[in-house]
Amino acid sequence: MNELERKRAPSKRSLATRQRIFDAAEQLFAERGFEGASIRDIAKAADVQTALVNHHGGPKEVFFEAIVARRAQPLAVLRQEQLTLIAPTLSTVSDDAALSAILTAFIGPFLHLAEDDLGWRAYARLVAQISSDVRWSDLAATYFDPTAQHFLVALQSRFPDAQPLAISQGFVYTVSSMLALSTSRWRIAALAGQPAQGGAHVGLDGLVTYAAAGYMALLSNAS
Repeated sequence: MNELERKRAPSKRSLATRQRIFDAAEQLFAERGFEGASIRDIAKAADVQTALVNHHGGPKEVFFEAIVARRAQPLAVLRQEQLTLIAPTLSTVSDDAALSAILTAFIGPFLHLAEDDLGWRAYARLVAQISSDVRWSDLAATYFDPTAQHFLVALQSRFPDAQPLAISQGFVYTVSSMLALSTSRWRIAALAGQPAQGGAHVGLDGLVTYAAAGYMALLSNAS
């Protein structure tokens, strides 16, 4: 690195400040929504001046997109790795096993990341907001749909007689259940009157079993 590059490279302190600002914004956007979280609120939560939030985040809409993008890429990589890993086996196992494997490849990485990380749990709430509000359709198309399409193609290839609409319906229902589980696992324990069980595999196994059964019914009825 030459002298000019050293001058342009952000310092460790600047990078730490940026991460603190992004983490604070992510939590507030998740809790209050886009309108409910002001730049001033974010600055207060991050313990920085408002000008620093503007410097690191830019205009509010741009800042919101940057927060969405921050976790979307590493999650997409993990999911694609899992899908690539199971792809050679999908034609050699039963329909039920193939469907469960595809759903596990999509759901598993997220639940493992969100298990003990408040940031990923907040991100789940952000994804839910974006998925339920058409004004964020461009964000969904940019950061979520490319990965989703890989899985939809895998599902259509494995179940060629199924209607594309049924495949899309099942996928959206599955994603909704995944987001609910990642943010409300405590609710399951409360309703059961039992202590919350740890380990991402606990929720993953149950969710895949539930989602695969409903998904298979959709595919069978629509084929």
